[in-house]
Amino acid sequence: MTNKFNELKNKVIYEIFLRNYSKSGTFNEVYCDLERIKKLGVDIIWFMPFYPIGKKNRKGNYGSPYSISKYDEISYEYGGIDQFKKIIKKSKELGMQVMIDIVFNHTSNDSYISKNHKDWFILNDDGDFFRKEPDWFDIADLNFKNSELWDYLINILKFWKDIGVEGFRCDVASLIPLNFWEKARSQVDPEKKLIWLAESMEPEYLRALRKEGYDVVSDTELYRVFDYTYDYDGYEKIHKYFKGEIELSGIVEYIKTQQTIYPRESLKMRFLENHDKPRIASLISSKQRLKNWTTFYMTLPGSSLIYAGQEIKDDKYPDLFEKTSINWDDGDYEFLNFIKKIIVISKEIKAESKYFEINEVKKGVVEVKWTGEKYDYLIILNLEEKYGNIFLNNFYEGYDMINKEKIKLNKKYKLQKEPLIIKSIK
Repeated sequence: MTNKFNELKNKVIYEIFLRNYSKSGTFNEVYCDLERIKKLGVDIIWFMPFYPIGKKNRKGNYGSPYSISKYDEISYEYGGIDQFKKIIKKSKELGMQVMIDIVFNHTSNDSYISKNHKDWFILNDDGDFFRKEPDWFDIADLNFKNSELWDYLINILKFWKDIGVEGFRCDVASLIPLNFWEKARSQVDPEKKLIWLAESMEPEYLRALRKEGYDVVSDTELYRVFDYTYDYDGYEKIHKYFKGEIELSGIVEYIKTQQTIYPRESLKMRFLENHDKPRIASLISSKQRLKNWTTFYMTLPGSSLIYAGQEIKDDKYPDLFEKTSINWDDGDYEFLNFIKKIIVISKEIKAESKYFEINEVKKGVVEVKWTGEKYDYLIILNLEEKYGNIFLNNFYEGYDMINKEKIKLNKKYKLQKEPLIIKSIK
């Protein structure tokens, strides 16, 4: 296995939307919270866009952070570049890396470059700005047929790298030509030391765009450049599951499929929620069931994403266009301590193990196995709060990693509400 794969395979990413992170919504609150974030088990802090937001055709009162008017500035309400540098410095001291959002598919309608380089944009027959997604009326799509645009955007990446940023989360990366990304990484990160995360597309959306004639890039192609892709193909199954359109078996079988359709050392960023999707606590009201789902997704191959507030069971729908601050004072801190514990466990499992296996052993109950050179790990997840017994292939004796005690399991196991993780010596 490559060093980069081993370095990234068990990382935890923490997503921050500055506007809604706190009541004041500034860098200062995040700076003061860095020790808590580190203690949670975070390795990479991902800042959603903090750039100035366009005013023309703005959505909502505050506007989308993805409608950017200038790529090399920080919006005044968040704080200055010096405050951001302090966060980078302190994060490094704590052993965390800072990743920022890069939004190169489009800018706001009144961006700096839209006023000075209109020829860098896709225009319709009337000479007006065009967008692939009509509902995104607050943005204008860039035209990657222009080589000057490439140079400009690559210099933007170099600008943030020079400030100390160690990773780029690339918005709707599938909509941008792959050869641009190849050139960008070769010039900005030739030694491949930075973290590159592609927001890839949900398969249904990708198919729809291709049907419209757009040359969009698949996850498999993106791995030629990127370290991670979004697990949107997996999330598509979760979305259908919670809508009642498929059974749990549909998720399990697709996870098995992922093990064969992607390159051997490819990595997914696994998530139950993000800024574009509902809070998982709004979909799962039972804490025991939520613990099982959280353990499930944190122990799948790849990195795990926590969207700030998820760790305290925030259930408010993320609003990109208004201010809806996380209520940290009213959070579920017992759940936070549970997530801390699962993060530690999941990191060990992925670091120690080489082979992953998953099966639905009873309707609503999933068995995950990780196999390593020294240890084996058995994870039993009661995802639908079922009762009764399941039958295991073997007798298990080992260490209950959640409750921190020795345990013995017969082949007949009585289901519990809480997840179970057993570590056994080979």
